[in-house]
Amino acid sequence: MSTTPQKIGFIGLGIMGAPMAGHLLDAGHQLFVNTHGKTPEPFASKATVCKTSTEVSQQADIIFVMVPDTPDVELVLFGEGGVAAGLSKGKTVVDCSSIDPVATKGFGKKIEALGCGYVDAPVSGGEVGAKAASLTIMCGGQQAEFDKVKPLLDKMGKNITLVGGIGDGQVCKVANQIIVALNIAAVGEALVFASKAGADPAKVRQALMGGFASSRILEVHGERMIKRTFAPGFRIALHQKDLNLAMQSARALGVALPQTAGAAQLMNACAALGHGQSDHSALVRALEALAQHPVQPD
Repeated sequence: MSTTPQKIGFIGLGIMGAPMAGHLLDAGHQLFVNTHGKTPEPFASKATVCKTSTEVSQQADIIFVMVPDTPDVELVLFGEGGVAAGLSKGKTVVDCSSIDPVATKGFGKKIEALGCGYVDAPVSGGEVGAKAASLTIMCGGQQAEFDKVKPLLDKMGKNITLVGGIGDGQVCKVANQIIVALNIAAVGEALVFASKAGADPAKVRQALMGGFASSRILEVHGERMIKRTFAPGFRIALHQKDLNLAMQSARALGVALPQTAGAAQLMNACAALGHGQSDHSALVRALEALAQHPVQPD
């Protein structure tokens, strides 16, 4: 238990947010929470449930936000009943959502204009990492604000880096999602190829795990593709959103991302096939449809 309990707000108790907030609760902090829909346990009984985000920011000194997309963050922060309306000088907002870096810079300026701190701190590691408190957390913000929230982030993750100013954490997360998507596509292509060629995809994966092709994606998502376990995790629909952010940013920067564009189209195809709410390892289903051959039967 922490020796210095703090008043912490947490908005968004979904697949990722709930275990992240749970680690703060376990550390002995006083939590003020708000989420879409029913408040899950243990927060319903062990935290203060607030009707609005404004109530959260009125009572907490540091407010975490973990919601799906850029418009959701904007609504939570600046909409009716939003965080901004309840802030007073010296408080800090930490956005762990994965959203548009440009919008993030604008949000940060608005919060700073209220005399408060802002840190963008998107995370990587999925539900498994959130539950294990082993997330990678990529931060943007002032050094003093980062230092203020770092002990709390330490309860949720293991690899925590201040990348740069406000928005740079989101830039890093977009880069992360590019790499993850391309790796998922590569593993999917390899396993579809191996299976259609008549080899046992499970044994092919086992062999590859001992060589230079080994990766965390091959280990975790390759197994999902073989065992057909596509419950999220991290949903296709959310990775679609992240790759759209990558393509929008690339257009603005004048950067070509041809492989990312291909992965984005595979995500789109997967969603069109009805798998938008499946884990992003289900990207393999689009490749299977093109090959008219599954890695393994469902």
